[in-house]
Order: sequence, then structure tokens, then C-alpha cells
Amino acid sequence: MVESDIENVTVLGAGSMGHGIAELAAIAGYDVVVRDIEEELVADGLEEVEWSLGKLEEKGKLDDSADAVRARMTGETDLAAAVADADLVVEAIPENLDLKRDTFAEVDDHAPDHAILASNTSGLSITAIGAATDRPEQVVGTHFFNPPVKMDLVEVVHGEQTSEATLTAAHEFVADLGKRAIDVKRDVHGFIVNNVMLPFIEEGAWMLADGDATVRQADAAMVYQRGYPMGPFELADYTGIDIAYHFREDTDLDSPPTIAEKVEADDLGKKTGRGFYDWEGDGPDYEPGDGEGFDTLRVEARMVNEAARLVGNDVATPDDVDLGSRLGARFPEGVCRLGDQLGLDAVLDKLRTLHEQTGAERFAPADYLVELVEDGKTGVDAGEGFHDYRGDGPYQYVNKSLDDRGVLEIEFDRPERLNAFSETMFGEVEQALDNADPDDVSCVVFSGAGEDAFSSGADITGFMTSEPTELMDVDETIQAIDEFERPTLARIDGFCLGAGFEIALACDLRLATEDSSLGAPEINLGLIPGGGGTQRLTRIVGEGRAKELVFRGEQISAERAADWGLLNRAVPAEEFDDVVAEFVADLANGPKTALKVAKRVIDDGQDASLDTGLDVESQGFGLLTTTDDMVEGVTAFRDDREPEFER
Repeated sequence: MVESDIENVTVLGAGSMGHGIAELAAIAGYDVVVRDIEEELVADGLEEVEWSLGKLEEKGKLDDSADAVRARMTGETDLAAAVADADLVVEAIPENLDLKRDTFAEVDDHAPDHAILASNTSGLSITAIGAATDRPEQVVGTHFFNPPVKMDLVEVVHGEQTSEATLTAAHEFVADLGKRAIDVKRDVHGFIVNNVMLPFIEEGAWMLADGDATVRQADAAMVYQRGYPMGPFELADYTGIDIAYHFREDTDLDSPPTIAEKVEADDLGKKTGRGFYDWEGDGPDYEPGDGEGFDTLRVEARMVNEAARLVGNDVATPDDVDLGSRLGARFPEGVCRLGDQLGLDAVLDKLRTLHEQTGAERFAPADYLVELVEDGKTGVDAGEGFHDYRGDGPYQYVNKSLDDRGVLEIEFDRPERLNAFSETMFGEVEQALDNADPDDVSCVVFSGAGEDAFSSGADITGFMTSEPTELMDVDETIQAIDEFERPTLARIDGFCLGAGFEIALACDLRLATEDSSLGAPEINLGLIPGGGGTQRLTRIVGEGRAKELVFRGEQISAERAADWGLLNRAVPAEEFDDVVAEFVADLANGPKTALKVAKRVIDDGQDASLDTGLDVESQGFGLLTTTDDMVEGVTAFRDDREPEFER
């Protein structure tokens, strides 16, 4: 019987992954034992934790002091003593199945009967590891990504005998650490993220081997044409070319010869100083124009095919594949969503053509991909693919909720990019507003996920190859916010820059924490604000200050922004939630019709003469004197009570 209440955590391995996981657990309030085979290794790991905690404390990222967090951690070399009181043991030792099995067997002998045993393996079989114990139902995979303190994703992996109680406890633990879990429902080699990320690296390497591409051509095309943060060869160098090579050792597919050659020469990438690039020299040196002529669909079709294999074999849901792609692989789009945008029929045609031309098994279409296309579920244009686009959503970068007060909350959910806006994200915000019935809404609150940003702006790399007509979507989204007939409020905590700043300007009210920063840095990219920022900013702060912000491209503090009238309030972080709640309560409980009219009169009056504005105001006032809300307001005033307006 698994106890769901975890208090004591033991981490086996004091290396970069182990001490990072231990640090997270201590920050979350758990008592943590860090164990390694030598005292020096334990001491080095804890020293790294102390340094990291100090940095987090300097940035105000800890609820407790660094000393208080560190006090919850102890070191140990004796395994039996380390696990004696553990409710959860997390193994983070080298990726060797025999070593892990031996370790789990020993832990099984000494850990309490109720303890959950978790492995941080990035791809080895949880079932095989669990079989070395007498409690396989209490063995689970918890694959953290490196570095654990910064990376938001954890893959929770089911072994064949892992119990639901164990899985529930693992998910609760991950959530308590402030991380986001995706469910690997079947114990497949490489889990989710590696299976969709490896084709990105490998197919570029196959194209290099076939003479169909150069290193710089592939990287430039995938970065500057498709918006990936790194190209396939830069990513291989960054993660270690040997990682990609060894991944294929336990599969039926071969590594590309261009990868095998690098491994044989011990040119493994950044960690050895040389790989596909010379890291002791210039490192990656590709430029935007280098990508011309590269077949990006060949790479992305393989990624989508692997996603289809995972979904079709019930390893993962499309939502989890997409979240893993974004948070684990740092892809600009979830791979299932990418396939829907490309058109699954186009992906299938590409795979079939390549399979016929080469006979290579890696191009064999997944059964589920074929099934979707044959059923007419070819993606966004068809209304259905991996995801269903026929209703409200799906949303990849937006969290949308409507409470019983009519408060519509729209959270920008791309914290891995500081909530930077892609084309898809702009479209989702507009869709969220278009699908909201104003009659059901009292107000809209916009916020950013994570602890660092409302939004850091537009993901400019992804827009570099966009057509001017596509860039118009940016202004359309911001205009939709500006014109939404209910009051809108920007809840700013952290960076509010570029497109995020323009979204805030389009809102009726703006509240921010004191340590937030705001600005229009587009001039530093050779651009100007493109979502109405120059015009709205001028109307709010005047020509001189608007030109200062736009011309200089600097960020200003929330305090100065409040002094300039850009913010309604700039408040200490500890007071922020209460201040926001007060504003929202007034909007939610206020008279909806009067608030709607007030917004329209104020907005329209800015572009009219004073006489015209006064006429509009008078007409609005006269209209409101006929409403039930006016009667309720007057009656409540006479009765000395709070009014109860219609919702």
C-alpha cells in the first residue's frame, strides 16, 4: 500500500541531475538526503546546491531563506542509512541498466515498505528496473530534464506493473515541485521527448550523409525559416553527439554515418570542443540566407510520424506529446500541433515518397497517421487532426477559464519562452475572445504563466519569414482585446515587453508588481512596435514620453511606469494578488451595462472633439437611466446597502 503523503525524499546520485532534483525537493519543503558513493562527491553536489540557492535568493525566487532550504538537506554515503526513512527514493545515477537494477535491488532491501522508488532514467525500461525489486508496483519513472531547477518538464513513466496509487503520488510530487508532468503510459524506449526530438537531429544528419544538405544550410533553415531555437547540428553538438548515437543502440534503426563518424573520432560537440562545429573557434556561424533550398518538410515529417506512432500505440496523448515537445525539446510548436498545421496528408505524402525512393524504414508511415488521413482528419484546415478544431480550442499556449462571476481569465502559457508570442499564440488569444459570449463575461483578466513574465514580446525568429499578410494577425489580436466590450485588465508580473507591452496598452486597466519592467525594445531589432503600440502609447503618456520609450528601446521600472500613467498601480509582490482581486471584484460585481457604456464612451471620446465626446456621454447617461441596474443602484443607495446588479 503506497502512502500518498511524502515527507522524506532520498536522492541517489549527487551529480548535476541528482543535486538538482534534491534542491527542488528541499525548496518545496521536503527533508532530503543526498547519497553518493564518495564523501567528496556528496560534498561537491551540496556545494553546487548552496551556490544555486544563493543565486535564487538574490533574485527573490525563494519563499524561505537559502540557509533554511539548505538546512533541510543532509549528505550520506551509506545507502542503507540514506533510504532508511525515505517515503520516496529518486535514483539519478549513470544510464546503465545493470547498475540501476543492482541499485534498486539494494534499495528494496533497506527502504520502508511504503516507499516509492523512482528512476530519473531518460529512456531505460522502468519495467526492467522494477523487476529487480519485490515492489514493482511501487516503481515509477520520473525523468527530469537538465538542469532540473530551470527545466519545467518531468516525464512520469508507467512500468508494466506500476500501480495507479504510485502514479498519483508521483504526479502530486512533481506538481509540488512546481514542475509540469506528462504521462508516458507505456514503457517504450526513449519515452516521449527523445522519440520526437531524435528525428530532428538525425534526419539532418542523414541528409548530410546523402549529400542533400550542409551543416549550416540545415541549421539556418530550421532556425530562420521554421523558428526552432537551434538547428539539428547545433542541437546535436549542444546535447552531445554521443547521446543521439547511443539512443539508437537499443532500437532497430541505425544512427546516420555522419553521427557515427563523430563518435568514433571523439568529436562529441560542445563538451569536447569540436563536433559539427568548432566550439573552440567560432562555434555555430550560420546566417539566415544559408538555409535556402533545404527540405524542412523532410525533417518535420519524420517528427510528426514519430508523434503519430506514440499516440497510435497509446504511449501518450497529443496534448502530452505537444507539451513535451515544447518544454522538453524546446520546439516552437508541439509536434502534433505542427503536423495539423502542415497538413497530415502532406506529411503522409512526403513520407511515402521518401519511403519509395530510399526503402528506409525510418520513413515507413505510422499506422495511426494513415488512419487519420484516411478518415479525413488532416489537420487545421479539415477541422480535425491529432486535435479537434471544430469548437472552442484547442489551446496550446492559452489557459482560458470563466468563473461564476463572469470573470474570464486568459493566461499566456509559454513560460519556456517567457510567454513570447508566436503566430499560433496570437491566434489563440483572438480565438479565446471570439468564442467568449460577452453576455456571460463581466471582465477579462490577462496574465502570464510562470514567475518571470507577463510576456517578453513576440518570438521574432518565428516571424522572420512570415508574409506581411500573416503579420497583420498581430494587430488583429491586439485590436480584438482593445475592442472587447467588457473591461479588460492586464495582470503584469515580470517582463512586459514588445508585443506583451502592446497587449497591456490595449487593456483598460494595468496592474503590476513593483519589480516588473515594461518597454518597447523593437527599435533594437531594427523595428518599431507593430500592434498599435506607437499610437496607444502616445495617447496614454504623450508624445515626448512615447518617443523616449520607442526611440531608446529601454525598459522602465513599474514605479516609473505608474508615475507616467502607464500603470494604474505598481504594488509590492506580496500585496499584488489582493490588489488584483479588489479590482476584479469591483468589475465583476459592477453593473455590466454601465461598465460597457462607460468603456465605449471613454474610448470613442478620445478620437472626438470635446463637444462630440460630451454628446456621446450624454446619450450613454440617458440610456442607462432606463435600466434595471440603475433602479437597483439607486434603491441600494437609499437602503444603505451594497447593490446587487444583474449578472
